[in-house]
Amino acid sequence: MTTQDAPIGSVQTTIDIVEALRDLGGAGVSQLADHLDLPTSTVFDHLRTLEQNEFVTNDGDGYRVGARFLEIGGFARKQDPLYQVAEPEIQKIAHQTGEHANLVVEEFGKAVFYAKAEGEDAFQLDTHVGKQVHLSTTSAGKAILAEFEDEKIDAILDEHGLPAVTEHTVTDRDRLYEEIEECRERGFAIDDEERIPGVRCVGAAITGEDGVLGAVSVSGPKSGMQDDRFLEDIPDLVLRTANVIEVNMKYR
Repeated sequence: MTTQDAPIGSVQTTIDIVEALRDLGGAGVSQLADHLDLPTSTVFDHLRTLEQNEFVTNDGDGYRVGARFLEIGGFARKQDPLYQVAEPEIQKIAHQTGEHANLVVEEFGKAVFYAKAEGEDAFQLDTHVGKQVHLSTTSAGKAILAEFEDEKIDAILDEHGLPAVTEHTVTDRDRLYEEIEECRERGFAIDDEERIPGVRCVGAAITGEDGVLGAVSVSGPKSGMQDDRFLEDIPDLVLRTANVIEVNMKYR
């Protein structure tokens, strides 16, 4: 690691504490210190600084990530032209299908849920705006991968791997490339219970002059995503939505 690449220790510690609070769903000083193998005094000093700047809260039972992160993330997203253009279309396709609709972008080799909408038949899922997942486990992520050169795909897979999230997750690189080629040919990708058991998903990339911008997807229960609906009806709507977003981005 070069000097330029070396992280600043105190900043990295703060990031580790914030991520631990997220992963643990909140924690006290001692629990965090044990979890991160850090001195209690160090953890306390960082938490106090974060609390004074309103990035964490203390509810008496421990510290939790504060809404200040949501304010900053919400501001960043609202400034993004892709979000401005795509969000109404995500709402529209959720209403048309009655299912979950998502806008997904790629950051640092991961898929990030950028916007969500729920149709009247949608059921509870684990996703939330900002959630990061492996690109290879989602239809939107695969659709994004299909727009990359193979060298970039390999670099992402080398860094993040192909972890099994469910028994149906694609964990073989050759098999993933087969699905990527299928996506390149037909324009959409599928997720068949590969991230959440019992859930199927269809995704298509949103592209622009500078390459892939993100992807739109629709998720629903396997029982309602069968045969023509899964492989024809939903893909047609997803592809149409992606195309509308692309045109609106071009002429906005």
